[in-house]
Amino acid sequence: MSLPLAYHITWTTYGTWLPGDSRGWVRDEAFGILPSEPETLSGARHRLREVPVILDESQREIVRSTIEEHCRIRDWHIHALNVRTNHIHLIVTSSVQPETIMCQLKAWCSRRLSAAAGVTEVVAKKAGRRRWFTEHGSTKWINDNGYLEQAIHYVLHGQDHRDQPSN
Repeated sequence: MSLPLAYHITWTTYGTWLPGDSRGWVRDEAFGILPSEPETLSGARHRLREVPVILDESQREIVRSTIEEHCRIRDWHIHALNVRTNHIHLIVTSSVQPETIMCQLKAWCSRRLSAAAGVTEVVAKKAGRRRWFTEHGSTKWINDNGYLEQAIHYVLHGQDHRDQPSN
């Protein structure tokens, strides 16, 4: 198996892009992007165990610097990174599988965000935020230079409209 040129990895913050969302959503057993489903969205909101996470400027900086530091330590090359209020996009080249990259980055970002929020002691962790991000995300393989250029442009310049959670 040959390695791709890069991966486009995306994940959302907890509770900000739920099933049924008007911006589109996916279901494991269905193909493609699904349209808004208000009843599904209402049920998903009802099942949230914590308030949704909207990253403020200082939290976005924590996430950005943590990703950059972890990628530097692991010798993963970042082509583009955009930390938004409710999701993160990363274009990265690595010999590691994209799911591993995403899991490591989410874990480290969660630790740093919790530490900044003062949620470091065992008792505080039980009483404080447990979820900063969704359980998974998207991991797309980029296999040609044209796609790589488009993905980089999208991550750096095509994000402003994607920060608004559905009502």
